[in-house]
Amino acid sequence: MQNVSPTEHPLQVALVAEHQHASLVDLLCELHAFYNEGATPARQVVMEHLRQNLLAPGSSQRLLVASRGDGVVVGFAAFSLVYSLVEFAEDQRRQCQLKELYVSSAERSQGAGRALMSGLARYAFDHGCRRIDWPVKASNARGILFYESLGAERVAERLSYRLTEPALGRLAQDSGCAGVRPASN
Repeated sequence: MQNVSPTEHPLQVALVAEHQHASLVDLLCELHAFYNEGATPARQVVMEHLRQNLLAPGSSQRLLVASRGDGVVVGFAAFSLVYSLVEFAEDQRRQCQLKELYVSSAERSQGAGRALMSGLARYAFDHGCRRIDWPVKASNARGILFYESLGAERVAERLSYRLTEPALGRLAQDSGCAGVRPASN
């Protein structure tokens, strides 16, 4: 998709290939530790999740990876292409949702993040998207500066919410909904 030449070795940016799954699992384990105070999941569990869920034929998730010449994945962007429910103009209705951008701690500030975002922008644009949206932790000052250096603008009127257990379970059992029914034809 795109070659980028950081200071030492060129990076290749493309959708993840099967031969990259092992090094992507390493990176996913590092990401998990980043968000979970150093806790490390079993590699086999992560590999199963990657193959059975993230990259499953019916998954809307796509994984763009940055790899070195030796094929080792040093960063990734996880994203989905979606249609807007409020934008109906042909040039506005398709959008890209970036779920996660992550670069190995050993590879940061060497061009991988910029290469991934550039590759993502190209992929999104080529697939009819004219905007990319994503969340970022408010405490991630370095990430915010990086995104702003790309020309991204903070969406001040948006907040992020999360519903987890036990509130999720209580809401699922709410008597106001008998359950989700399949669509009728």
